[in-house]
Amino acid sequence: MTTEPAPPAGSGAATDLAALARVVARQRAELDRMQDLAATSAVLERATGVVMARLGCSADAAQEELRRRASSAGHTLLEECWIALGGVTAPHRPAPGSPGAAALPRPQPVPVEESDALGHLARALARVGSPQDLARCLLDRLAADTGADAVMIYVRLPVGGLELVGHAGIDDTLADRWSRVPPLAGVPPLDALDAGRPCWLEDPATDRARHPRTADDAAEWHSRAWLPVAAGEPAEAVLGILRRTAGPFPPHVRERLLAVARLCAGPLRGVGPLREAEPAPGAAADAVQSVFDRMPVAAVLLTPLRSPAGEVEDFRITAATAGTRDTAGRHGRDLIGLRFLECWPDTTDEPLWRGCLDALSGAEPFESEPFARQQTVAGVSELSTYSARAARLGDALVVSWVRHDPSDRQEQRLADLQRLGDLGWTHWNLVTGEATWSAQAFAVLGRDPARGALPLARLPRLALPEDGPALTRAVDELTRHGRACDVPFRLAAPGGVRHLRAVAEAVTDGRGVPVEVHGFVQDVTAQRSTELALVATERAVLTQRGALRAERTLAARLQDALLPLPKEPVRLAGLRVDVVYLPAQSGLNVGGDWFSAIELPDGDALFVVGDVAGHGMDAVAAMALLRFTAKGMVITGSTLTGALSRLNALLLHSRDPHGTATMVLARYRPADRRLVWAQAGHPPPLLVREGTARYLDRPGGMLLGASDTPRYTEAECVLRPGDRLLLYTDGLVERPSESIDRGLDRLAAAAAGPAPLGRLLGPLLDPEGRDDVCVLDIQVPEDA
Repeated sequence: MTTEPAPPAGSGAATDLAALARVVARQRAELDRMQDLAATSAVLERATGVVMARLGCSADAAQEELRRRASSAGHTLLEECWIALGGVTAPHRPAPGSPGAAALPRPQPVPVEESDALGHLARALARVGSPQDLARCLLDRLAADTGADAVMIYVRLPVGGLELVGHAGIDDTLADRWSRVPPLAGVPPLDALDAGRPCWLEDPATDRARHPRTADDAAEWHSRAWLPVAAGEPAEAVLGILRRTAGPFPPHVRERLLAVARLCAGPLRGVGPLREAEPAPGAAADAVQSVFDRMPVAAVLLTPLRSPAGEVEDFRITAATAGTRDTAGRHGRDLIGLRFLECWPDTTDEPLWRGCLDALSGAEPFESEPFARQQTVAGVSELSTYSARAARLGDALVVSWVRHDPSDRQEQRLADLQRLGDLGWTHWNLVTGEATWSAQAFAVLGRDPARGALPLARLPRLALPEDGPALTRAVDELTRHGRACDVPFRLAAPGGVRHLRAVAEAVTDGRGVPVEVHGFVQDVTAQRSTELALVATERAVLTQRGALRAERTLAARLQDALLPLPKEPVRLAGLRVDVVYLPAQSGLNVGGDWFSAIELPDGDALFVVGDVAGHGMDAVAAMALLRFTAKGMVITGSTLTGALSRLNALLLHSRDPHGTATMVLARYRPADRRLVWAQAGHPPPLLVREGTARYLDRPGGMLLGASDTPRYTEAECVLRPGDRLLLYTDGLVERPSESIDRGLDRLAAAAAGPAPLGRLLGPLLDPEGRDDVCVLDIQVPEDA
């Protein structure tokens, strides 16, 4: 059962013809699709080149920028390509408020149905080949939706006025009459161009008053719109939409026509009338192009395009040879008037671009290194090798490309291999005595090529005396027995001793006698230097490791001798004392912070916490001096302030006259629980009583070693059962990124809780551990 009527008997030929017609229709549709794809690809390549030239970015970044713009404006990618080719967007994106910023508006997003229509129009524009084709294409796409009955396209003439370059919907007689518009005020299309904004003619009486030079033979067109086509600043083309229907253009039609005008700038630039600064016809231009037409190589003549600051942003192609082909497939005269980076966008990432700029600014031409590029030859894509040359010609630049044949490419690859590997090949004929070296072999062995290659037997003479015998034995084994060799040796060079490597093998005759030797010599100085540096580094690491181990051993012994740390709480004068000492450097238990907690002969307790500036052995020496002297002075009857004054004088006359220290001295009398204390530039003790923490008021006193006439005073505090007193160094409350007041507040808040000393200190310490920390936690028992 079938849905098609069965063909009548004897209609086999008709069936075959129908099948053939369907095949032809499918092939034609596929051909149209391929042509559309080729046309749209060319538009994308050209727009990519324009964005690359304006933003100075890569091809991938330029295409990503086009997609981003299309997405933000609600356009298709092809629409955004036409807008970019038309010059709507700014070359360098002026900052808001700068000159030109307001003159370059971005298109606004459009409704979905409008976007679909504009997308179809953008695809149709890719097949446009002339301004006349553009006019017909616009009329076909706009007649149904906008009521357009005719389309006209004018461009501005260099001498003023307008010229009609495309029309549709009007006869040739009327087109000939309107082919030129004089540069007079009051002409609607010229007024629209000069004002830079659309001119809507929707009421004949009012329009004639505003535009008195409206042509009389335009009376049949009851409503018209003249829309500037933005292809630069100011616009150089104007699009006319003529309707026989009277009345205003609806808002959605206006939006559609404005979007169409934006799209038309790109096609007009590509098909001729607005092609950027195309050379004016003349004898000189024709002569130059005629010369280029006869040149057998690929070459272009470039004119620089400069920014307002005078910098070269791009080049315009003013002449091109027939063999020149760009990335979009255009060739010969089709390239004239286009931008260089529009035709070859990837050039900005290659040395050729910098070479062009250097050749234009200097007298020396630029010769590029051979480079690979994918090229389509006879319909087949292959990787070819080229060399480029750029030479200045007056104020212009001639750029040419030469394609290397396979043998040239192979030779160049071999030369590149030797240069990159810093090696050169060698060959000796043992029968004739002939020696052949590559150019790089002469460079590696430090021999002048004018003197020729050295015989194999004399090669060991180049080595240092201590390396000569080993190289001689290797050459002898090679020439006598045909044994391959791989020998390192050194030679003296102007820049110092160089390390080389010689690798060779022999070619024997039918009897096994060596007749030829071929191999290579390689400069391995950099590798050998790296190996020697690595050995030296390993030795230095081992030495440093031993020094560090010795320093840690010494630090441990100093710890036991100078600052023994109690393993359990200390009981003094009825008080419980916990001690915590944390050094700044892991593994070293001695630094500038120190403490003392002793019971005096009369039964009182002495507490001392100090901090010597700096670290290292000098700080340790100063710490030991102050620690033992302070205890001795108080034990022998000195007052706290007297002890501080004498310690200040002692520090001033020590071996480091610039050393300083801070200290707090406290004497506790258990009979009445009275604490007398004095300080020298040290943070105040923290008293915790009944869950409330407060700092004791500091008596006067400057840090030790700062002045030879210091003044110290004492303060008193009566402790109660259950009280807790913290003496500490500044490493507990100081951090580089904050004020010490913040650290003091943090300590007071933590100490007010019931946490023991170990858990109390955890969140207070600097995570980087930049300074020593010493804490005395003095507690008065509840039953004291």
